[in-house]
Amino acid sequence: MTGARPDITAWHPSVAGIQEVFHARFTTHAYPSHTHDNWTLLIVDDGLVRYDLDRHDHGATGDAVTLLPPGVPHDGRSRQPFRKRVLYLDRTVLGADLVGAAVDRPTLADPLLRARIHQLHQVLTARTEDFEAAGRLAFVAERLTGHLRPTRPEPARRGVAHLLRDLLDARLPAGVPLDEAAAELRVHPASLVRAFSREFGIPPHRYVTGRRLELARGYLLDGHPPADAAVRAGFYDQAHLTRHFTRLLGVGPARYVGSGG
Repeated sequence: MTGARPDITAWHPSVAGIQEVFHARFTTHAYPSHTHDNWTLLIVDDGLVRYDLDRHDHGATGDAVTLLPPGVPHDGRSRQPFRKRVLYLDRTVLGADLVGAAVDRPTLADPLLRARIHQLHQVLTARTEDFEAAGRLAFVAERLTGHLRPTRPEPARRGVAHLLRDLLDARLPAGVPLDEAAAELRVHPASLVRAFSREFGIPPHRYVTGRRLELARGYLLDGHPPADAAVRAGFYDQAHLTRHFTRLLGVGPARYVGSGG
């Protein structure tokens, strides 16, 4: 690489299916040919990146999504500044039968898919909303699969929404990972989120947050300090509780208690 030092942020999120989140800004850069064990889901925010995949030239641009399959050699290069965000997805997220289709068509011109990936990155960057991130990942994976495999009609899942609500209520305040709930109810994660949202008007992660806020309000009114109420109600810490509490009620937990409820 030449030019200024790259600005890189990378971390392992606590979200099943995502091995690594990688955000980077380069002045110029050239990756040698290499492979990954996982799927590489890439969006470019600024600039242009060219790459060879299976000896065919492609370009990653800001208005498209790039999906590179595991085990297939590729490189990457740009002579101008560029900024990108990458998710490295487990092979469990997308089936091995999709590798050939991804090699043939790694560039997906799908504005909705790109918007969903952007939203997923926003949630992952906050590093507090694992349940929401899992739901957003499920929708991303479903749409990716739809591009690479003919779609199949989705069965009616109205009743499963109530089963999920019962499960979420039973596991409060700790909660239940989306993939675990999907496995227990034998429903694809994206279908599960969609059914719940249609039935109750809000996605399951927002329902769980609302229930936790109810618990926190009770603890606060019982005299527990905000930090203790946050942990008891299933939030990561006081700051996490305060953010959601203020969004809902317009005041933070301390002021809420001080106002007399």
